[in-house]
Amino acid sequence: MTKHLFITGGVVSSLGKGITAASLAFLLKQRGYRVAMQKLDPYLNVDPGTMNPYQHGEVFVTDDGAETDLDLGHYERLAEIACTRNSNYTSGRIYDAVIRRERAGGYLGGTVQVIPHVTDEIKAAMRTLHAPEIDLAITEIGGTAGDIESLPFLEAARQFALEAGTGNAIFLHLTLVPYLRAAGELKTKPSQHSVATLRGIGIFPDLLVCRTEVPLEEDHLRKLALFCNVPPGQVIEELDVRNSISEVPLELARQQLDVKVLELLRLEPRNLELEPYRAWLERVLHPQHECTVAVVGKYVRCRDAYKSIYEALAHAGIARQARVRTVAVEAEELESGDPAALLGAVDAILIPGGFGRRGVAGKLRAARYAREHDVPFLGICLGMQCAVIEFARQVCGLSDADSTEFNPKTGHPVIDLMAGQRQLTDKGGTMRLGSYPCVLTPGSRAAQLYGTERIDERHRHRYEFNSAFRSTLETAGLRIGGTSPDGQLVELIELPELRYFIACQFHPEFKSRPRSAHPLFVGLIDAALQARERENR
Repeated sequence: MTKHLFITGGVVSSLGKGITAASLAFLLKQRGYRVAMQKLDPYLNVDPGTMNPYQHGEVFVTDDGAETDLDLGHYERLAEIACTRNSNYTSGRIYDAVIRRERAGGYLGGTVQVIPHVTDEIKAAMRTLHAPEIDLAITEIGGTAGDIESLPFLEAARQFALEAGTGNAIFLHLTLVPYLRAAGELKTKPSQHSVATLRGIGIFPDLLVCRTEVPLEEDHLRKLALFCNVPPGQVIEELDVRNSISEVPLELARQQLDVKVLELLRLEPRNLELEPYRAWLERVLHPQHECTVAVVGKYVRCRDAYKSIYEALAHAGIARQARVRTVAVEAEELESGDPAALLGAVDAILIPGGFGRRGVAGKLRAARYAREHDVPFLGICLGMQCAVIEFARQVCGLSDADSTEFNPKTGHPVIDLMAGQRQLTDKGGTMRLGSYPCVLTPGSRAAQLYGTERIDERHRHRYEFNSAFRSTLETAGLRIGGTSPDGQLVELIELPELRYFIACQFHPEFKSRPRSAHPLFVGLIDAALQARERENR
């Protein structure tokens, strides 16, 4: 059967369970094991698709069209594990399934309860990762020990481990050992209470991983082992890394966390070869070049809102041995501020995706500044739509050109609601979601960057380029860089006379990886480095 590892968190939220889980999965994969990953979120939304990015961060989209937690981005990037809709379940999704079954008479007249019906549904969700080709499934349970909303998931995990039997399911608890600078001491008491909470509901952690900003001493490790009822060799120090989350796998390997997991699951600790990874990391930590990219958005005060964007920029920098510094530019500031003052010192401009009218006028000014001053530019989703609107207004003379999302009565709707979206009323899970094919125009900059003329990219949107205006914009100099295979949907546009001006309707950031940067981001960084070199001459 597929073995199972449950990861829980304690003391505080945002400890980095996702990064720890992904780093551990990477090490297990390096040892030749086939790993699947999953995140269980306790909130009652069916998925994060309708949540404000300031509350939840970005919505990560999988190939099969699931709107999921941003931790799945860590899984795909750090562990290089492809996620699906089975990789993310919420309380809302679980309860929705239970209620639908009850309405259909699926419980044969019985009283529907949290135990066993909700917990059974959660266990069924856990088992969706089980397959003959999967050796080990890692499930991260969101929230912190003691949270009321997490209790059904923890109870289901307890039942699951009991039913699976010894050696088939284990628990890893990630906790914080805070350092009190005023006292000059590390404090283990919060971790003791966190584990006590888990033990009170029947979960006895097999491994205790301790996040800390200063090294733990042997006395701390012995105390944690004794009071948390965890064998001394199974208390692991996870020291904060200094430069990059890509260092975390090496930190965990130093502590032999992957070996201990395999031993507890009665699996052979096969050979681990990390030298190629160490050599790659050396290049990450010691870049030879530098450039600056402005990210113009309306959620820039929350870095997690554009998590995959920042990661993809870093990946492209790694590919070119460059440190990419980002400047967060609030789109609304550009509406009244001077674009030259806000954007004049950057080497490239990126406008990410988004929804709603707020900040759009500032994004239009950013796109215009990039076009008129030949600043390397990448527009994504709404960023592409803004580039099209700006070009239609300023170059084609369609002064009222707009998106029907912002102005339903515009006389020149260069961006319009997709035909399949017109009859929809529900907001959640109804956009054009997931991976779709795109055919690139032969000879286009995009085709050169990808090295092929057919690609697959992930989408998340309702509005598209209105093909009724295609010939007008093309005549004015805009090049269609890619379309859907039937030619009906414009997926990518370029301004070929500029050094780098590309915008796409899809989200390339979701497919960028640390050791395999996305071509569109690499192209942007190449152009930014060239622009900086010319400026410095």
